[in-house]
Amino acid sequence: MSDTGIKSTSINTPLPTQAYTVEQSVEENSPVPTARPSAGPAAGLTARSSAKAAAGFAALAAIGPATWGTTYVTTTELLPPDRPLLAAALRALPAGLILLALTRRLPSGDWWWKAAVLGILNFGAFFPLLFFGAYHLPGGVASTISAVMPLLVAGFGIGVLKVRPTRRTLLAGLVGVGGVALLVLRGSATVDLAGIVAMLTATTLMALAVVLSKRWGRPEGVSLLALTGWQLTVGGLVLAPIALTAEGLPDHFTGANVAGYTYLGIIGTALAYALWFRGIERLPASSVSFLGLANPVVATLAGLVILGQTLTVWQVAGLVLVLGSVALGQSRHQARRA
Repeated sequence: MSDTGIKSTSINTPLPTQAYTVEQSVEENSPVPTARPSAGPAAGLTARSSAKAAAGFAALAAIGPATWGTTYVTTTELLPPDRPLLAAALRALPAGLILLALTRRLPSGDWWWKAAVLGILNFGAFFPLLFFGAYHLPGGVASTISAVMPLLVAGFGIGVLKVRPTRRTLLAGLVGVGGVALLVLRGSATVDLAGIVAMLTATTLMALAVVLSKRWGRPEGVSLLALTGWQLTVGGLVLAPIALTAEGLPDHFTGANVAGYTYLGIIGTALAYALWFRGIERLPASSVSFLGLANPVVATLAGLVILGQTLTVWQVAGLVLVLGSVALGQSRHQARRA
């Protein structure tokens, strides 16, 4: 869940085909094939290959949320203070323009408006709401709200993808919310209604983006980097005038500032979102949504290692629950059609 770790803890190989028939996963028409074994030992090999491929896609996709979990430490240690919207704009627009220059591909047909919708959902609207919520809520409250994304994805999946979530998915979603709450909430946490509404809206927009990305797929012949560049550019063009009007530029940029913006733009945005979008493309939407829980986990561990924070027994329990929720949410069981 992209970047909800901003304040967490402290304040977007071909499989063999012999001896089995490939059947698209009922859940969101996932391109990862579910093997329907035929007789013979080759069927077992194929099923294991399919499971291994899915695990590989999940591991790569999880790099995105894990990278977002370092945003809080990067922001506090390297970036100018009190300019969250500028940070969002400088994350999205330069990365998008670089990807456009590298891929030299623009949208065509209905992908002009589809890329605009996804770019606003993932970046243009998501980032401002995210930062507003993060700056008006304790990090634990913000992360706990964002942890409901798997449940929101399951809900949108009923209407958009015509897929009913399994009981396993719903249970994993509830376990994930509880685990994140134990991991990042503090007894002194206070709530701000505007912050809650902003964070819940941001999480809802990202969940909708996941489902729409799954529904629309990728244009034929267009690389994943090009699709990512379209969305980042749209989001950056929306964010830039807002950031310049509301916050402006600092008097000067230090070497640390440049390093921080470069890391967030290239690693934390261009690379992270390309891997995240690949996960959406290759995995069931409900499965990939659970990978977002890596965000508060990494944010907590970053605070532990870099900022010298400590873990309580309850936080350790929350960490175990979150990891269990992610594993439970990767079930290859087929979902029911709505």
